[in-house]
Amino acid sequence: MPESGGLMDSLKRMAGTLLVIFQARLELLSIEMEEERLNIKQMLLYASIALFFFALAAIMLTAFVVVVFWDSYRLQVLAGFIGLYFVAGALAWNALHRVANRKSQLFSASLAALADDREQLVPPP
Repeated sequence: MPESGGLMDSLKRMAGTLLVIFQARLELLSIEMEEERLNIKQMLLYASIALFFFALAAIMLTAFVVVVFWDSYRLQVLAGFIGLYFVAGALAWNALHRVANRKSQLFSASLAALADDREQLVPPP
């Protein structure tokens, strides 16, 4: 009968170890999610600031060039800027699609840690 007590203790220790490993992996997952959220917030903030100032610079540059060429080529200058802005917008749209379709690396550390745990706990066939 002492063998079953030893077996039960061993199973309890193994279950406890598995719970500790599972808790550690959940904490790692939580940390990765928080880091990704902060990274996205920071990127959106900087992108918004940059977009505002680039738009302001484009408006001022357009107004300056139109005023310089007001007497002779104002319509051609305006058409040129419209074309330039359209091409820049199309390039930015294309870049947005490439970034949106790129595979995310979110949870890669958690998945790698779980794979290591599985390799250690499950003997190879």
